[in-house]
Amino acid sequence: MTEQFFKNRLKVVELASVLAGPAVGMFFAELGAEVVKIENKKTGGDMTRSWKLPSEDSTSPYSAYYASVNWNKQTYLLDLEDTRDREQAYALLQNSDIVISNYRTNVAEKLGVDYPTLSQINPTLIFAQLNAFDDHSERPAFDVVLQAEAGFLYMNGEVGGPPVKMPVALIDVLAAHQLKEGILLALLRRTQTGKGAYVATSLFESAVASLVNQATNWLMASHIPQRMGTQHPNIAPYGDMYTCSDGKAILLAVGTEKQFKNLCQVLDLSEILTQPSFSSNIERVKNRAALNAILAEKISVVEAASLLQQLEAASVPAAAIRNMQEVFELAAAQSMILEETLPDGTVSKRVKTVAFEIDEG
Repeated sequence: MTEQFFKNRLKVVELASVLAGPAVGMFFAELGAEVVKIENKKTGGDMTRSWKLPSEDSTSPYSAYYASVNWNKQTYLLDLEDTRDREQAYALLQNSDIVISNYRTNVAEKLGVDYPTLSQINPTLIFAQLNAFDDHSERPAFDVVLQAEAGFLYMNGEVGGPPVKMPVALIDVLAAHQLKEGILLALLRRTQTGKGAYVATSLFESAVASLVNQATNWLMASHIPQRMGTQHPNIAPYGDMYTCSDGKAILLAVGTEKQFKNLCQVLDLSEILTQPSFSSNIERVKNRAALNAILAEKISVVEAASLLQQLEAASVPAAAIRNMQEVFELAAAQSMILEETLPDGTVSKRVKTVAFEIDEG
């Protein structure tokens, strides 16, 4: 029932562009809310409309990137510096429940779409502000800037190699989740008090909040996380990759002693369980290279599909290394696809941002 959760009960106005803010708007659209997206007419709309792959139609008003977080929205191209267009925006905002904005503070004030102005027009409004750093910073930033500033870039990459950007704008995604949570709490409070609210998060705070164990490795153990590829600083074998006899790569994610025992049984390596170098996780972390040499030799003579089946049967976490085509050959991924026919007749596709179900029983 999630796709009808806010049906006919919630109106969202999106004054946001690129990914994080629009992802929040699309979240509410998927739950059945009416979502109105106001884009800058003077610049041709959301800048991601032009973020196209070389294989995309250069004449289309939409890019695949834009489509990824702009499903089922009513779009208005307005110039908020123009009095008539601003009045049209105010008319849309007057009876809205939520506004999502990623304007920098000084720009929002200049355009008359800051929280103090809009809360006068609509006192019950929930104004959701997304910043790069904080409310007072005018520093512009995209996702990769925050990956660098919050430590992700430094940690990510192969041993001895340069920092590597994550291939998804993950900080934007994480910030979108933080903003959704704040909005939902504000909506709950409004049902109790009847009052609107100002909700804000930043890409930087969202990124730091997501450092989890890597942060505590520094805060509690004074360990600065280093580039380890897919490997894990605290667990072995975890994130380690091996090539099978058919040339396909698999990944292991062994998190418990029982799982390691089961792995050794599948690979006919039970004898190493009594070796001091591999007798506990902490020893396996210390002796990861020696362990991987043994595992790689055994895995290299088994076909990937067969080994993955055996590991699944033995409750050992493992995975094939899939490209995007292979991901969407899976039924579970297929069920996450949302389609939409755009005004120019283009059929666009993206994945859902809502990945939960609510059953009223």
